[in-house]
Amino acid sequence: MGLESKAFVAIHFYQPLMPGVFFNVRPINFGPLKRLYPLIAGLIILIATAGCVPYGKVPRPNIIVFLVDDMGWQDTSLPFWKEETRFNQLYETPAMERLAKEGMRFTQAYATSVCTPTRVSLMTGMNAARHRVTNWTLRKDQQPVADDDLLQQPDWNVNGLSPEPGIPQSVYATPLPKILKMYGYKTIHVGKAHFGAIGTPGADPLNLGFDLNIAGHAAGAPASYYGEDAFGNNRSPKPVWAVPGLEAYHDQDIYLTEALTQEAIKSIDQSLEEDSPFFLYMAHYAVHTPIQGDNRFLQKYYDKGMDSTEAMYASMVEGMDKSLGDLMDHLEAKNIDDNTIILFMSDNGGLSAVARGGERHTHNFPLSSGKGSAREGGIREPMIVKWPKKVSPNTQSQNLVIIEDFFPTIMDMANVGEYYPDQVVDGISFTRSLEGKTVEGRSLFWHYPNRWGPQGPGIGSTSTVRSGDWKLIYYHASRDFELFDLANDIGETTNLAKEAPEKLKSLAQELTDHLKSVNAQMPTDKRTGALVEYPSEILP
Repeated sequence: MGLESKAFVAIHFYQPLMPGVFFNVRPINFGPLKRLYPLIAGLIILIATAGCVPYGKVPRPNIIVFLVDDMGWQDTSLPFWKEETRFNQLYETPAMERLAKEGMRFTQAYATSVCTPTRVSLMTGMNAARHRVTNWTLRKDQQPVADDDLLQQPDWNVNGLSPEPGIPQSVYATPLPKILKMYGYKTIHVGKAHFGAIGTPGADPLNLGFDLNIAGHAAGAPASYYGEDAFGNNRSPKPVWAVPGLEAYHDQDIYLTEALTQEAIKSIDQSLEEDSPFFLYMAHYAVHTPIQGDNRFLQKYYDKGMDSTEAMYASMVEGMDKSLGDLMDHLEAKNIDDNTIILFMSDNGGLSAVARGGERHTHNFPLSSGKGSAREGGIREPMIVKWPKKVSPNTQSQNLVIIEDFFPTIMDMANVGEYYPDQVVDGISFTRSLEGKTVEGRSLFWHYPNRWGPQGPGIGSTSTVRSGDWKLIYYHASRDFELFDLANDIGETTNLAKEAPEKLKSLAQELTDHLKSVNAQMPTDKRTGALVEYPSEILP
């Protein structure tokens, strides 16, 4: 190896030894300075190693992202509203209550309305309008849901997240675990992945920087939650939804949530044996369909008078909560709870349009609608953060937070310092919120130029902005607007678009400016063959 190469390698090899310094280095043309190669390489190594300890020994907190699938804002006994609701009285989630007592509850936390866009935003820090993975993914180069009669969906990134450049219809980015791994973290993926389509690099979490992948692949739901059914693997032909990598639990009387929890605990112990800080991405398949009861908890909900579907759903929620409690118990047993951060979040609103018992679009009350909707029931999430010695116990924050904020926040938590990923990071760290400070003047944006399928309030091809307490939804097919004052109408029952024309105009312009700034894709109106106008362009 030449000395020029040695200088280049020295930079990359010693980069992890320098916390807060993230090199994005390309080979250097030293030209006439070739005779100084030995001095240059020596100085690089000397500076890099001065005062340093091996990066695996640098004190860093363990970090757990506990992500629940399709969990609604009210699917818990822990209230996230100003008052307790009937749902808070039905569900039993003692571990969530425990976590909130030890940390901070966020009452205005948001994700996207469906799963893959949220997961890509978490892994990249990008807003969905920018990364263009605006709908859920599954098969390579294929739309998961066909166009309707009015709109043609844009050529969005159906192949999802890619750690490699040049993959068609995907977003190339530096994933969160790749950076954490560079800083000495053992990176562990447990559960649902759903980052990229089948046959693409992003389908496998190992390609995204995870050291270990347990049960993650391209599909976004399990074929079965039951070990007796081998989580779908015993069926012929084997469905695409069959959960991979849990053969040790096949044909056993065990629920998928419990099997994943046991594997997560084993992975934590392995990290402790290796004396490495760990980043555990605990991404449960629950409580996504199929709605299949967790028999450990099912009977109590029948006893409460719930119908069969809702009793099974509630048992799935409690099984998820037990997983959280088991992990917290294990952290305490290993005496690492004081050095472990836990971030609890859901990937979208609770399912309400289909597959549930009772009246549709009511399962997230007082919020309107549910999964797939731009209304609050589709995007507002239960969020809790425990950061020992940093976050005051049993506190609340009403600051606005959105899923892409997790990326820069976790960078701060891990003491990464400066970093230079290949993508633009839209998220803003919420560490100031965790310090108990009020953060104002921030707007949030959503963009869904796609079709989900079911019908209901707020469901459809939309663009949305929330600024302060005001929220504007722009419907692409009809060009209609909904304007809500969430401070006085959290249920989005009164459309103020006609009563407040100046607010409508200002929010439409703000939303338009954002969509243009990120080069957001708009659907095509089949009636005219033209792209749907930006919101401000159709106002007088």
